[in-house]
Amino acid sequence: MSSPEILAEFDIENLPDLDTVVLGALQLLAESHLPESTVPYRRPLVVGSAGAAAFGRMLFANNDAVFADESGVEQALSKSPDIDGAVLISASGGKHAVGVAETLKEKGIETVLFTNNPDAPAGEFVTQENVRIFPKNREPYTYNTSTYLSMLLADTSESAAAIGEHIKKAVEPKLSRSHLGSFGSFVLIVPPQFREVCAMFRTKFDELFGPYLNGRVFTSEEVKHAKTVVQSGDELFISFGVANDRYGLPKNRLQIPLPENAGYAAIMAIGYYVIGKIQKSHRPYFKNHIVKYTEEASKIFG
Repeated sequence: MSSPEILAEFDIENLPDLDTVVLGALQLLAESHLPESTVPYRRPLVVGSAGAAAFGRMLFANNDAVFADESGVEQALSKSPDIDGAVLISASGGKHAVGVAETLKEKGIETVLFTNNPDAPAGEFVTQENVRIFPKNREPYTYNTSTYLSMLLADTSESAAAIGEHIKKAVEPKLSRSHLGSFGSFVLIVPPQFREVCAMFRTKFDELFGPYLNGRVFTSEEVKHAKTVVQSGDELFISFGVANDRYGLPKNRLQIPLPENAGYAAIMAIGYYVIGKIQKSHRPYFKNHIVKYTEEASKIFG
């Protein structure tokens, strides 16, 4: 079955791994019209919860923006009186996004909502023309791959089709010769210009592996600073678009090429794909725990 077919038909008994979801997202977005990603604000407040907060820093990395999660909105506004608008990022447009949108409306701050949900509850507090709905695939809870990739591609204008081809031709052959299942610890090294993606990769390790697999993520500059004092033969160093001839045992180094002129969409998709291959090579930790987690999350978020 193709990735889109798998995403259309999966159920709790056969959840797809993250690598399949990445390929499905790239195929969808190669064929989709994406909304405008620019906003009419000189210094926006960019708000998101959990993964969306980290993603907001990545999406607006080159802007003069102020960043906050749902609990830091009031403080950000008080410290930065020159904020002239807000961007609220929420795939579902629910959960904490509703309260944030209401607060911003009460304070008279014009807000643009980036969401993947045409019926986003937070949209009630945002003018209709400021609700930007990005395409998404059906994916397992927490994966948030097509959701964020759609927003990134709208911003960077990278080619989803070209990223998909690069993964198939340049990344997959590297992974097929590796032994990801024999490692219990991973260090991901990314170029400094992609520093904001580090938090996204760490979150994926948290979501998919919890305490069972150790995943650390650094830029190629950050890793120089006492990150490898303690080392183990059970640790694989995966570098993305940067050479690594220093860290980890020589046999425990894997270099993943990036496309020429890669942007944040490429590094995110390729990194998620590699993490998906790690997921596929180990026990199904996520699949064994997600039902119980969503039952608890449903109680927490109503």
